[in-house]
Amino acid sequence: MTTLTLPDPIAAYFAADKQNAEALAQCFTARATVTDEGHSHVGRDAIRAWKAAASAKYTYTNEPLALEQTDGCHIVTSRVAGNFPGSPVDLRYYFRLERGLIASLEIVV
Repeated sequence: MTTLTLPDPIAAYFAADKQNAEALAQCFTARATVTDEGHSHVGRDAIRAWKAAASAKYTYTNEPLALEQTDGCHIVTSRVAGNFPGSPVDLRYYFRLERGLIASLEIVV
């Protein structure tokens, strides 16, 4: 089995996703945007609240499977499994990086 090598900010995101909302928020720039389930969350405080709400509602694992790069965007396909409808699901994470942090993230099915 081949180990997937992710850029440092993206690897930090998936590691922080297993920890807590504060750790995850620190992976982003101050004005970063996360778009998930049709809603945008702008800034670290909003991202922290988004992660806290998701963690309170669901228990899940997130396993990155593939990485591609297009037009300055890093696209990670990840298998997410947990106590939510439709589990497991392969999601695509569209990361844009800026100065060693995540400037934007869009999560889509």
